[in-house]
Amino acid sequence: MFELAKRQTLYVEKLVEFGAYLVPAELKEKKVPEKNEHVLLPKKYVPEGSKRGDGIEVFLYLDSQDRMIATTTQPLVSLHEVARLKVKEVSKIGAFLDWGLEKDLFLPFKEQTKRVEAGDDCLVGVYLDKSGRIASTMKVYPYLRSDSDYKKDDEVTGVVYEISDNFGAFVAVDDKYQGLIPKKEQYGNIVAGETITARVTAVREDGKLTLSVRDKSYKQINKDGDKLLKLLDSYDGVLPFTEKASPDVITRETGMSKNEFKKAVGHLYKERVIEISDDGRIRKIK
Repeated sequence: MFELAKRQTLYVEKLVEFGAYLVPAELKEKKVPEKNEHVLLPKKYVPEGSKRGDGIEVFLYLDSQDRMIATTTQPLVSLHEVARLKVKEVSKIGAFLDWGLEKDLFLPFKEQTKRVEAGDDCLVGVYLDKSGRIASTMKVYPYLRSDSDYKKDDEVTGVVYEISDNFGAFVAVDDKYQGLIPKKEQYGNIVAGETITARVTAVREDGKLTLSVRDKSYKQINKDGDKLLKLLDSYDGVLPFTEKASPDVITRETGMSKNEFKKAVGHLYKERVIEISDDGRIRKIK
């Protein structure tokens, strides 16, 4: 049985001038395999001294004419695996990625979570499309693992591979583990394709990681206070909105939730760094 887009051991059935025909183990004793029961390993990949019956570890993919072909070259990613690959070019039908083989890996437009350009690095998983051809997708959720050793409060690094209006930002931690920044924790301008550092807030029973881009509250309040002071400076020391502003306005202007904004204001007020007027205006004390 041939396994497309995977490494496997096949056996030399016949040596020819331009290479070797290989067959799977169950057919290596068959004297005359049918045409679709063997695959060509081009001559440049055939190990010196090979003879009928020898096993060779190969990778199977499709050539430019969609014919199955073998190679001893190990690509950067195999079927159902995830890897970060470089975009070589973009055409009218999608992008083509360098995965270490002569024929580039196809990334259809419909499988892109953001448009990519030549030279970009993108995280993709490999799958077989409905026609049985090898392709890649930036929607890597099904191919990520949930067996990391990370624990609560650990710091992790990952790439945001998809943004969901319902759930939040999906993150591939270390390019291989499933992580999610819940929508309620998604402050600031997090975008697909961005590499972020986050804190593990929980490890779910299924092993998936819940993440936050914010520190623990006692650390974060100082960071939020500093951010608020810089914002005050940009407005000549007086914010153009008060604590009564809508949550959307506060998040857009500060990158904080309304509750976190109020905590930061309270912290700076206690430190006598700001003052709050009778009409609620927040002013920096010079």
